[in-house]
Amino acid sequence: MSETNTDLTPPFPPQHQERPGIEREMRPRPKYEGSEYRDAGKLTGKRALITGGDSGIGRAVAHLFAREGADVAIVYLDVEDVDARETADGIRALGRECLLIPGDVTDPAFCADAVRTTIEELGSLDILVNNAAYQQHQDDIVDLSVEQWERTFRTNIFAYFYMARAAVPFMKSGSAIINTGSITGIEGSGKLLDYSSTKGAIHTFTKSLAQSLVDRGIRVNCVAPGPVWTPLNVADKSAEEAAKHGSSVPMKRPAQPEEIAPAFVFFASHADSSYITGEVITLLGGETIGAA
Repeated sequence: MSETNTDLTPPFPPQHQERPGIEREMRPRPKYEGSEYRDAGKLTGKRALITGGDSGIGRAVAHLFAREGADVAIVYLDVEDVDARETADGIRALGRECLLIPGDVTDPAFCADAVRTTIEELGSLDILVNNAAYQQHQDDIVDLSVEQWERTFRTNIFAYFYMARAAVPFMKSGSAIINTGSITGIEGSGKLLDYSSTKGAIHTFTKSLAQSLVDRGIRVNCVAPGPVWTPLNVADKSAEEAAKHGSSVPMKRPAQPEEIAPAFVFFASHADSSYITGEVITLLGGETIGAA
């Protein structure tokens, strides 16, 4: 465990942002560059499309993919432009291409356009990472509106289907789809009824899509983290709760995005995981009760 990451232990400065949250404004800044990661050219010549690639886990994944030789397209909301441009600058500094595609993944037409744009601009699509998410705590089911329920499902699982349906016809044997799940999709969460329900759906979607695509040679896997230090959480929690985010796990801290991203590289790399499809890997900071 790196000294850099053990220094990033709660309590953090109390902080809260309006949704969706901007990584640039977080203190401390999430770590995404992979300070101890060693490149191996595992994705040389590959092209990847990452939803929610502007910040958090998506940013770290985009950065490590680029370090491994991939060109990257990232999808994000217009309001997240400042984070997206910072991510793109970092990827281009590595000598890789970064295509910025702002838009709303709850719109199936946009998802289809994002896939087409990626292929037109980068030349192909080898890796799809479904990562964009919406999260909003509610103390009681009666406080959970139909509008929130639908928004969460449209962002967190409908969009995964929209992107995969648009991408699969253009993906060749050896390609990979990687979905972002969550420990809440395995254990549930009393105050995240809609969010945890979508994450459970993502895990089953992963296994079902893997079975559907195995004959095409397209692998489908899922990374399910516990608490991670990202804008999603400071935008959902009160300032006081955000300051303690991740302190309840055995390691007493949330993961940094750079600690989650290598699992995505593993699933994206044919050399590492050519015999793996339909799996959900949990990254839980010492928790052992979660079982996919």
